[in-house]
Amino acid sequence: MSRGHCILSHGFESGSDATKVTALAEAAERLGWSHERPDYTDLDARREVSPLGDVYARVERLRGLAQTAAARGPLVLAGSSLGAWISGQVSMEVPLRGLFLMAPPVNMHPAPPLQAAEVPLSIIHGWDDELIPAADVVAWAQPRRARLLLVDDSHRLAAHVEASAEAFARLLETL
Repeated sequence: MSRGHCILSHGFESGSDATKVTALAEAAERLGWSHERPDYTDLDARREVSPLGDVYARVERLRGLAQTAAARGPLVLAGSSLGAWISGQVSMEVPLRGLFLMAPPVNMHPAPPLQAAEVPLSIIHGWDDELIPAADVVAWAQPRRARLLLVDDSHRLAAHVEASAEAFARLLETL
């Protein structure tokens, strides 16, 4: 029997088989959590909507999956970059046990600033993130008392895939 369910959302122009969400899925499975990795590539391709594709359709897709999963039992949302932003937005509307954000865009104009439900929150972010300044993430995380891991890496966190999976596993172990 599963301890709960995790929905793992990939970043912009990535995919459901991306390295980081795959590593998170393996960590979840090891700890007895079921998981799914929605594919948003069709929505990312909608450049006529915005340079980041159809962000609000991403939110709607995740909301529908999360509502269904939350009705069945404990739910954790996790995401990378744009996947982190949509996970935060949906966390405000669906009952969650925890939230895990990788390289979260705390200010993604013209969209509203990142939000997050008052649930256990863990973040991993690169000191040298070229898109989202680490100082902005620190300032966002501080009033929320989030667990924050800053690593010597860029936005993609390519050198810290395993560290991301370990940080996610630590969050799951506390729930």
